[in-house]
Amino acid sequence: MHRLLLLGRPALHGRLLPKSQASFVRHHGQPNMSRASFSTSRKAEVPNQVYNSVRNLDQFHTYQLLSSSSRTPLLTLWTTSYCSTCGVVAPLIKELVESGIGQEEGGVGYCEVEYDAPDIMSAGLGLTYMINSVPTLLSFDAQEAQTQTKVTDAARKLSDPKFLEEWIRNEARRQGNRGAGGGTGIGDFFSGLFGKK
Repeated sequence: MHRLLLLGRPALHGRLLPKSQASFVRHHGQPNMSRASFSTSRKAEVPNQVYNSVRNLDQFHTYQLLSSSSRTPLLTLWTTSYCSTCGVVAPLIKELVESGIGQEEGGVGYCEVEYDAPDIMSAGLGLTYMINSVPTLLSFDAQEAQTQTKVTDAARKLSDPKFLEEWIRNEARRQGNRGAGGGTGIGDFFSGLFGKK
């Protein structure tokens, strides 16, 4: 390597060094200019987030924004205070999320929505997202409800840990891609029109 003097300061490959580096070069010789290497390993796991229960519209929108900005789906469990099944299902889902299910696939956010809270009822969130029974598990990806993968407890699926693990992993794979888990119909129509199906 050549050390050049430009304007009284050392230079490396014809480029003038900042004063702090120039002083270092004068006293210690040329710095080791190694190149940064790129890793082909898997990206680091994103930790799952468990949020407080939602009792008003502001909390709900805040959690949606947090999840959207981190490109992780927000899993919501819609419950009521009088639902005995909810009392069994909620701790099971929370335990699965806290144990890291879905982190390898990209991570998830999780919260319970207290459907019978006065602010939630008056905001009409249940009607907006077609919640007609509790408990209901509904995922949001990029603030968009994924109604095609919504799960109600009609078939008692929400008390099955194996089913829940697979559901959480599938939702975590979305990572901000919205409907990556299934077709919407409209996109399928246009892709068929233009021969991309």
